[in-house]
Amino acid sequence: MLFPTIQFAVFFVLVLVASWLLMPWPVRWKPFMLLASYTFYAAWDWRFIGLLLAVTVVTQTGATVVARTANDGQRRRALVATLVFDLGLLAWFKYYGFFATSLANLLDGVGLGAPLPLLEVILPVGISFFTFQAMSYVIDVYRGRLAPASPIDFAVYLAFFPQLVAGPIVRATEFLPQLRPPRDPRRVEGARGFTLIASGLFKKVVVANLLATTIVDPVYASPASHSALEIIVATYGYAVQIYADFSGYTDMAIGCALLLGFRFPDNFDRPYTAVSVQDFWRRWHMTLSRWLRDYLYIPLGGNAGGPRRTERNLLITMILGGLWHGAAWTFVVWGAIHGLGLAFERRRFTGRRVWSTKPWVARVVTFHIVCFGWVFFRADSFSTASTILWRMVSAWGPAPLVTPVVLLVIAGALAVQFVPRDVGERFRVTFSHYSPLAQGAALALALLVTDALGPQGVAPFIYFQF
Repeated sequence: MLFPTIQFAVFFVLVLVASWLLMPWPVRWKPFMLLASYTFYAAWDWRFIGLLLAVTVVTQTGATVVARTANDGQRRRALVATLVFDLGLLAWFKYYGFFATSLANLLDGVGLGAPLPLLEVILPVGISFFTFQAMSYVIDVYRGRLAPASPIDFAVYLAFFPQLVAGPIVRATEFLPQLRPPRDPRRVEGARGFTLIASGLFKKVVVANLLATTIVDPVYASPASHSALEIIVATYGYAVQIYADFSGYTDMAIGCALLLGFRFPDNFDRPYTAVSVQDFWRRWHMTLSRWLRDYLYIPLGGNAGGPRRTERNLLITMILGGLWHGAAWTFVVWGAIHGLGLAFERRRFTGRRVWSTKPWVARVVTFHIVCFGWVFFRADSFSTASTILWRMVSAWGPAPLVTPVVLLVIAGALAVQFVPRDVGERFRVTFSHYSPLAQGAALALALLVTDALGPQGVAPFIYFQF
């Protein structure tokens, strides 16, 4: 059930109305929201309802055992058992084929090739997101930062449909406290919610889909058939596409949650204005960045063990972060590029602006490091990535795919990144003062423009595959 569809619009309106009608009675509202969220997930593939339920039951049981056990050794074993279960499910569904194929290739390379079972394992949508949320919950209980929630509260948290399949990664410490007091419809930030949904739809339906269909997908499907200029523009185009696609989804997720009375953390903050790789990760997929920092980088030792260990921890964290995005060596290389960039910055430079004392130089260098990484992120193999990089500097010739519309969309999307945040906030405040009729008319017009400008059909969000 995609956000930019009539099917989801009908579903959300029905859930929104029923949610506010049941809000004064939490005993009724929580089972209803759980049922609605499971219905939303079942629309993708009803067979994976059992998987979500299993992660919920095992994680809640593990967190309860951890909280009620006084012996440190037993608490640690309960934590490890819960994490092994959650990670085991993630590894099986997401990485079985990757590791089986890699092992078969390795054995074949040394003359020990043997037929290995290659099962067709379907990747459940959103599994990386809800397993990470489950893991952070039980870890926070173990660390004493959170008391175990009631089973129904934890089930609602893990399955809450706005962020279930592609984030943002909302922590239990951020969500569970909002379940306690009944939400007040008079305090809902409706103007912000509606503008976020409208902007998210525009990013996805117009910007991301247009760039995907007109230049990015054709070039990456057959890079040997395209010129250097087309490949360069497609690389910039993918940088804009993935931002518009993913931030568009999280805008809509945050907006839907706001209308239901819940606040989610922001997930993007103009990432292409970053002046360093470190600054980029403070702005891109911020909920994942903080998750990797708090539950992987710091437990590895963080920056407490000297420069070499710090660089090692950065590299390990980013490689595993790359592998989290996808079961392919190209994602490992993408993570390594960012890990090496972070390690290099820490070793060579100090301060926020590491590549130059001039902000524009630092931004240009950082943006091109990020775009270099996007080549491996988007390519389906090393062969495709190497062809892209080679032809980028060698295959000069006609570029029919580089149209004024494509260039205008890329330039406009990058330029918007430099608009100060308070401009958007002022717009939302002004919009909130309009009458309901004027707000409705403005939103209807925005939806009509989005529908008119967008290509036919809506492709699944990029991050659904993770």
